[in-house]
Amino acid sequence: MTTLIWIAAALVLVGVYLSWTAGRLDRLHSRIDAARAALDAQLLRRASVAQELGTAGVLDPAASILLYQAAHAARQAEEEQREVAESELSQALRAVFTEGPQVEAVREAPGGEESLEELAQAVRRVPMARRFHNDAVRAARAVRRHRVVRWFRLAGHAPFPLAFEMDDEPPVALADRTGH
Repeated sequence: MTTLIWIAAALVLVGVYLSWTAGRLDRLHSRIDAARAALDAQLLRRASVAQELGTAGVLDPAASILLYQAAHAARQAEEEQREVAESELSQALRAVFTEGPQVEAVREAPGGEESLEELAQAVRRVPMARRFHNDAVRAARAVRRHRVVRWFRLAGHAPFPLAFEMDDEPPVALADRTGH
């Protein structure tokens, strides 16, 4: 009789552990979803502000076209192409705003100071949002690698979490503005 009690107790403990692990994994997946939504919002904000500046007519024509096309491509990119399109927008922002004359041209335009500030904030927030997302992905992957999670299929049908890898280095001229 005592053997059955010990077996039942062991089964209950295993069940509690499995339930706790499954709940933890579910919370991590929810955290990934929330972090991805925040990242998408920041990427959209950055692309929108860049597209606005590209059509404002304050930059030289080549810079305007480059910025507009990169921002438009980032906004319209399919999920599979999103990282590349966002990296290309980062490169376009660096190409346009590495020189002081472009920054001065925007600053001197009506509402230009506010546009530059908004773009600087968006450029600063994208790497933070991406870091939060990738940290959540890393934590979920660590839990999903455990044998118990794989053996008992505790992740259910949730897709394996993927990090969002992109070039998010801000232009120097805009990175300097984040302290304003």
